[in-house]
Amino acid sequence: MSESVFSQISMLVLLTGLIVWMGFIVWDLAKKSQAGRFGTIALFTILGAGVVGFIVKTVLVEIMQ
Repeated sequence: MSESVFSQISMLVLLTGLIVWMGFIVWDLAKKSQAGRFGTIALFTILGAGVVGFIVKTVLVEIMQ
């Protein structure tokens, strides 16, 4: 296994883990602050937009290369 393949695999696994962990943090924050249904949806929408932007950027970079 070359270094570039290892880097790609580890980046995919670790970034997926980070995104899942961030989702758990947002869910816990909504639960502890008693945000309710609307507040929880707002938290996931606003804070999840950064994750969606990162994924879209990655896809666009791959398409353009």
